[in-house]
Amino acid sequence: MKKEEIFEQIKGKVIVSCQAVPGEPLYVEEKSIMYLMARAAKQAGTPAIRTSSIRDVLAIKEETGLPVIGLIKVQYEGFESYITPTMKEVDELVAAGSDIIALDCTEQKRGDGKSVSEFIQEVREKYPEAVLMADISTYEEGVNAWKLGMDLVGTTMSGYTSYTPKLSGPDYDLVRKLSDTLDIPVIGEGRVHSPGQAVEMLEAGAFAVVVGGAITRPLEIAQRFIQAVEGRKA
Repeated sequence: MKKEEIFEQIKGKVIVSCQAVPGEPLYVEEKSIMYLMARAAKQAGTPAIRTSSIRDVLAIKEETGLPVIGLIKVQYEGFESYITPTMKEVDELVAAGSDIIALDCTEQKRGDGKSVSEFIQEVREKYPEAVLMADISTYEEGVNAWKLGMDLVGTTMSGYTSYTPKLSGPDYDLVRKLSDTLDIPVIGEGRVHSPGQAVEMLEAGAFAVVVGGAITRPLEIAQRFIQAVEGRKA
């Protein structure tokens, strides 16, 4: 599917993030099971899936036929960034057929001595036709990614870097500022816990919204209910 077709398909919609990494309840070492979450998301009407790991990219593409935003989470020594942090992961995602590849485009420390701008430029030069999504945490990072030729910018990392405020909900202000400045899609992502918040993201200017934990992480969902009830008792 061409970039323009993907963008038309996701515009104004909720993209469901289906991810499970080692240590989480839905991660099974023997095989991927996240394709089942993706199946449910497709039946609900999502136009695309965001997922991590090669096995999940492959399984979800086969199961759903939907466009996949692929990433690989890996924590290398000397790196603070962990979302598709090196060319190795980019190569693997391209080979797996990811329709969009998400990169950590924050200013967090990189252990390879490269700046994030140098990394983006290397990826773009090697894969000029790839559709690339910048996961950022600040306005400045989003503008930088846009100027370097990224195709989409997501507010994924807002509140998850050491230099951004820890918010309990979505970063509407960041979505609004980026949407007012950039001429590429701004994807609202991060701490979207309710349908109302997803709507507010779109009203703030988001091109589309990614929702993950509120849909596909039953541990988080159960904890919210249990903590609310326990808090009432207190």
